[in-house]
Amino acid sequence: MTDSTTIGNSATGGGGLLKARTFDHITLVVADLDASRAFYVDLIGMEEVPRPDFGFPGLWFQLGTAQIHLNIASEAAGRPGQGDMGAKSPPQGVHFAFSVDDCDVAVQQFMDQGFAIEAGPRSRPDGARQAYVRDPDGYLVEVTSPAPV
Repeated sequence: MTDSTTIGNSATGGGGLLKARTFDHITLVVADLDASRAFYVDLIGMEEVPRPDFGFPGLWFQLGTAQIHLNIASEAAGRPGQGDMGAKSPPQGVHFAFSVDDCDVAVQQFMDQGFAIEAGPRSRPDGARQAYVRDPDGYLVEVTSPAPV
């Protein structure tokens, strides 16, 4: 493994060797494409977008410029879900987040749809509100909203 302190002189804010333009996508392995579509499109509000025919089942969703790519669980893709990573405080572990207008309203909507809240809602030190829920495959998803004014 390379010592990350020597790559591209990152300590001086050199802009990165690759000059990445934007975050493009994350891929999740899921057990049920319809359940995941209901979570990410119907509940979160992402848009389903066209997906090339890779020869295996999957879906693509987009919000802003970022996408979530879903691949159905298989021998090639592996098992669905995040699995137990041994975190005593899951919000400090692996997760991804969506910005919403009102975190507390989002929490109520998750609960109305039968999703248990993993943590929160609570205020961060900067005043923003956050809460955590697991998607149908167990991936930890944060919803966050700006600090109340």
